[in-house]
Amino acid sequence: MFDLKFFGEVFVTLFVIMDPPGTIPLFLSLTSGRTQRVRKRMALQAVLVAFGVIVVFALFGQSILAYLGISLPALQAAGGLLLLLVALELLTGKEDEPTVDKDVNVALVPLGTPLLAGPGAIVATIVFVRRVSELGEVLALAAGIVAVHVVLWLTMRFSVVIIRVIRESGVTLITRISGLLLSAIAVQMVADAVRAFIVQG
Repeated sequence: MFDLKFFGEVFVTLFVIMDPPGTIPLFLSLTSGRTQRVRKRMALQAVLVAFGVIVVFALFGQSILAYLGISLPALQAAGGLLLLLVALELLTGKEDEPTVDKDVNVALVPLGTPLLAGPGAIVATIVFVRRVSELGEVLALAAGIVAVHVVLWLTMRFSVVIIRVIRESGVTLITRISGLLLSAIAVQMVADAVRAFIVQG
């Protein structure tokens, strides 16, 4: 039987971690200068990439990390460093000259991962998988993951409407602010990873 309570727990947890509303300024910043059609395509690509990453780690996450000898703190630190590089580009304005290759890369990295399917979402998914013991919980977990990604897609898909209101000058302002916030998030991720390493040690 479908476990509605477990579904709610999975959905709320992943919603808070992946933060669909918070992706709007970052999405607009990273896709600055693109056409609306390209932004829509990139929104779908990013969500599909994030969904694929989460599904892979839900199915094989524990085995992958164990095989490669990677700890969860190490994964978190790597994600934080990658986000820090992205934040520096946003702050310095290097993202203002998009290319065809970059269009593809932004949808995959950093939008798809680690911004959406980051260490936090991956770790949470692995933890939920460990708790699954019956079919109802499996269905609830799958439904929760799908539901969060649908919300993510809708959020980014309709963020295109926002661009019509704030124009490119507004996106530039949001870009700088997003870069500052993203750098803080990245540093916090690295700090949490270091703290976890110390505790394990």
